[in-house]
Amino acid sequence: MEIMIPIKQVPETSNVKMDKDTGTMIREGVVSVINPLDLYAIETGIQLKEKFGGKVTVCTMGPQSAVKALKEAIAMGCDEGFLISDKKFAGADTWATSYTISEAIKKLGSYDLVIAGERATDGDTGQVGPGIAAWLGLPLATYVSKIDNVTDESIVVERLVEDGYQILQMPLPALLTVVKEISNPRLPTLRGKKKARACQLQVMSAADLQLNDACIGLKGSPTRVIKIGYPKVSRSGKIFKASGDAGLNEAVDALFQFLEEKELI
Repeated sequence: MEIMIPIKQVPETSNVKMDKDTGTMIREGVVSVINPLDLYAIETGIQLKEKFGGKVTVCTMGPQSAVKALKEAIAMGCDEGFLISDKKFAGADTWATSYTISEAIKKLGSYDLVIAGERATDGDTGQVGPGIAAWLGLPLATYVSKIDNVTDESIVVERLVEDGYQILQMPLPALLTVVKEISNPRLPTLRGKKKARACQLQVMSAADLQLNDACIGLKGSPTRVIKIGYPKVSRSGKIFKASGDAGLNEAVDALFQFLEEKELI
């Protein structure tokens, strides 16, 4: 079974910064990690390879620093990694991103299954996985929590929906976006780290993929962030200090009076 896994390198939650002028995320000089939800896609692909044989290929679109994420995925058990990198890709929205990744997947060759994380923690849209399926013309199942059966021609999955689970049988090749319930991601092994250190990763540019410049990056993105606002939390409170029995009684009375004024009691 040939499995493709697109992943994303995202800033650690505490390090997210935005460019107010362009509305895009600032990634340079920021500590980044594999998108936590993509780890479940990686684990799912590795488990399928262990059960049915085949190869797991991981790819990502980003700067040269994204090589770190690819090598971590290889250290976990993936077989190959491909970096889709070009300055022309900067600022891409979900439409341009899914188009670029889908063209790279076509270039990589044949595949039976594409597995993606439910969403990325930085954008939080959940649109890139379904977008790739649309560009590739693949049947799609989102929020997959379990894979029940796989044959040469089809796959049976369980989807997590609002009122329970939905069971789908889909022809292969297909694309799945998976949720946390599907697996428990493993840690990289020492043997895997040695393999990742020695492996050579192929880099694909816009020229390599023969992409139309009007469809990629910020220029090719039909959606733009035009304004960024940060929530302001303004809270005020009262401190009731008590010293001695008399002060304690006064503080308790003041507290109850405050609660009554706020209609909390």
